[in-house]
Amino acid sequence: MEVDYKNIKVIGFDADDTLWVNETYFREAEEAVGKLLSQYETPNKIDQELYKMEIKNLPTYGYGIKGFVLSIVELAVELSNGKVSNDVILEILNIGKDMINKPIELLDGVDEVLKTLSKDYKLIVATKGDLLDQERKLEKSGLLKYFHHIEILSEKQDANYSKLLKHLDIEPEAFLMVGNSLKSDVLPLVNIGAQAIHIPFHTTWAHEKVTKKEANGSNYKTVQRLTEILDFFN
Repeated sequence: MEVDYKNIKVIGFDADDTLWVNETYFREAEEAVGKLLSQYETPNKIDQELYKMEIKNLPTYGYGIKGFVLSIVELAVELSNGKVSNDVILEILNIGKDMINKPIELLDGVDEVLKTLSKDYKLIVATKGDLLDQERKLEKSGLLKYFHHIEILSEKQDANYSKLLKHLDIEPEAFLMVGNSLKSDVLPLVNIGAQAIHIPFHTTWAHEKVTKKEANGSNYKTVQRLTEILDFFN
């Protein structure tokens, strides 16, 4: 089915792995944790158990680096039967601080795309994660000048987007969301009658993956580079 963007007035952008690199740093941290805790388990087992711990803790900590680090600490205590050293705990905390202090690496074409689209459309950021961390990254990115509104959500489901659009007085058919996650940035928008463009990132957290069955039948565009979306608005 052909997708028509002639009614679009507002374009929303995910932040992490859509505007800048993010998930890559989590993979690097997981590798470091696997080595750090290798006296207790194999790296593969540690990776599996850490994912389980993160999912268990999501309702308590939400998304973001801080919750990730707390889950690592809890896992270290569990795997070591409470014998993990203070030095290891300190190293885990340092892994988290290093992640928070990473420079912002914009993905290719971000500035060009936002500069071009902001001339004719209202642009918003709709992202999820830790409030302080996301605000920090947005400030460091140099992109705030392009956005009419910033929304940092606790979750990205149909109801969250419906509430956001109602708050901003935007009709679903006038809204387009651009993001790297089918689960969080695309399918919920299709479900509520808005439009969505999927831009896959080279690495995706397991929690954000969807099956082909879940994605089938949904009407959205997929492009490989952010700059490709400009072709839809000529």
